[in-house]
Amino acid sequence: MSDTRKFRVGILGASGYTGADLVRLLLTHPNVEIALMTAERKAGMPIGDVFPHLAGYDLPDLIGLDEVEWPAVELDVVFCALPHATSQEVIKGLLHATGHSLLDEMVIETTGDLADTIPGEVKVVDLSADFRLRDTSVYAQWYGREHTAPDLQPKAIYGLPEINREAVRKAHLVACPGCYPTAALLALIPLLKSGQISGTDIIIDAKSGVSGAGRSLKEGNLFVEVAEAMHPYGVGHHRHMPEIEQELTLAAGEDVRISFTPHLVPMNRGELETIYVRLKDGATAKDLKDQLASTYADEPFVSVLADDTVPATRMVRGSNRCVLNVFHDRIPGRAIVVSAIDNLVKGSSGQAIQNMNLMLGLDETTGLMQAPMFP
Repeated sequence: MSDTRKFRVGILGASGYTGADLVRLLLTHPNVEIALMTAERKAGMPIGDVFPHLAGYDLPDLIGLDEVEWPAVELDVVFCALPHATSQEVIKGLLHATGHSLLDEMVIETTGDLADTIPGEVKVVDLSADFRLRDTSVYAQWYGREHTAPDLQPKAIYGLPEINREAVRKAHLVACPGCYPTAALLALIPLLKSGQISGTDIIIDAKSGVSGAGRSLKEGNLFVEVAEAMHPYGVGHHRHMPEIEQELTLAAGEDVRISFTPHLVPMNRGELETIYVRLKDGATAKDLKDQLASTYADEPFVSVLADDTVPATRMVRGSNRCVLNVFHDRIPGRAIVVSAIDNLVKGSSGQAIQNMNLMLGLDETTGLMQAPMFP
């Protein structure tokens, strides 16, 4: 019997690329009503004026965050597709339980007071980096500012469903992983847990479409700056490094450090990571492939490709899929793992919806079974 429940959803930051993909995917979700969409610079506009491909649907107009009457909106789920540092400020005071304004309702003395105002029945999925790093001092080091909701951080669950499914089911606040970490962690966590690869000397060569840099106007993202070229960025200090290391360390049971270099590729969406690993205890590339195939045998969105088929972004474009494969390296004792995702779907909005489904007790695949687009 199909699940006929309906949930009211709000999208904060609907005018960005991840917000737009949330709208696109949720429009076909049978259990969702999009009840609220916010955007600061585009406030007051219909979403179809911002994104013409979303015109003609029955959707609320965009409004500013300060216009939201939180109690009256009666949302079941809130997606925060807001910039880093903004999410923590918004989430910590989000959706208080009564019809009074927050300042009228209580005296705010600490961030813990604000965190405790989130009622348990409201589900929050944060697509920013604000709650991904468990240690707020690490957040401050890599993001250049103190975390303003440290009392809320321990309540956040890292939302990589294939690895952390049961915890996500029980969560009220999920930190959706970054796109680069998603591709890397799905490839590496099973191999570290099985003890088949070393936690040292992991090299991740990553490439992403320009949408991964966001929609704000930046000189480096102009067409003439990115077309017909490819370049690395964040060399040796990209903010996704501590997130990847945090989860790999947890999987390995020992400290893991990686070499990670992202590259901007002149395409709209897609992400490919070529990962070089050192084998342990006589393991072979075939052993690694067998381990990944066994781990993901029943997963709806992760698959290991047959034979020597090389993962490519065209295999996953527009979908919530991740495709993997493992190859022998001519250097003895090493193997090469390749992982491909769509950075805006499995790397962001699709994974956020996958987490929402789990949090609401829905079938995990609901609204996410779109086949990849080709060409």
